[in-house]
Amino acid sequence: MKISADALLFDNDGTLVSSLESVHRCWTRWAEEFGITAEEFARVELHGRPAVEIAADLLPADVVPRALARIEQLEVEDVPNGGVHLLPGTRSFLDALPADRWAVVTSATRRLAEARLEAVGILPKTLVAADDVTRGKPDPEPYLLAARELGVEPARCVVFEDAPAGLRAGRAAGMTTVALTTTHQAHELDADLVVENLSALSAQVTGGNVEVSVRS
Repeated sequence: MKISADALLFDNDGTLVSSLESVHRCWTRWAEEFGITAEEFARVELHGRPAVEIAADLLPADVVPRALARIEQLEVEDVPNGGVHLLPGTRSFLDALPADRWAVVTSATRRLAEARLEAVGILPKTLVAADDVTRGKPDPEPYLLAARELGVEPARCVVFEDAPAGLRAGRAAGMTTVALTTTHQAHELDADLVVENLSALSAQVTGGNVEVSVRS
C-alpha cells in the first residue's frame, strides 16, 4: 500500500517516542497526592488525552489548575530519569522528511512535549501542543491547526497515531490515518492503515509530495 500526501502529522507519545513507564510513575504519584482512589483512577482513559481533561474528570474545578501544574512538573522532572525513548523506526523515518513537510501534534503541554522531544534529539519545526488549542483530541482542532501552520489542505495530510482518540481526531479532520500498534491492539484501532511502528514504513519525497509505503 502507498499513501501520497503533502504533509505528515505525528502524535508524539506512543508514536514517535515512548514514555509509558514515566506516565505510569508520574500519574500514579499524582493520583495519590490528590487523594484519588485506585478505582476512580482506573476508570479514566489516560492515553492520548490532554491532562486538563483527565484532571477535570477526577477533581473539583477549583483544584484542577493546581493539579495540572503538578502533573506537568512531575512529568518534566521525570524526563532525565529514562522517562522517554525513541520508538523503532522514528529516527530514520523523520530523517527522510523535509522539515516543512511534517509536524508533531501532541496532547501534552508544550513544556512537556519539548522536554521529551529534546531528550531524544527530535526538533520539529512545527509543534502543536495542548496549550495551542481549546479542544483536544478526539476533536479535530489540533490536526486542523497543524495543517494550517504547514499551509496544507487537510485532505492532503496523513495522521500517525497510536491511540483511538487521536485516530478519531484525524478522521474528523478529513485526513488519512495510519495506526501504530505500540500501545493498543490492531482490532482497537480504526485507521486506513495499521502497522506495528514506523520501522514498517518508508517515505520518499518528490517535489512537495511525500509517498509513504509499507516495507516489503
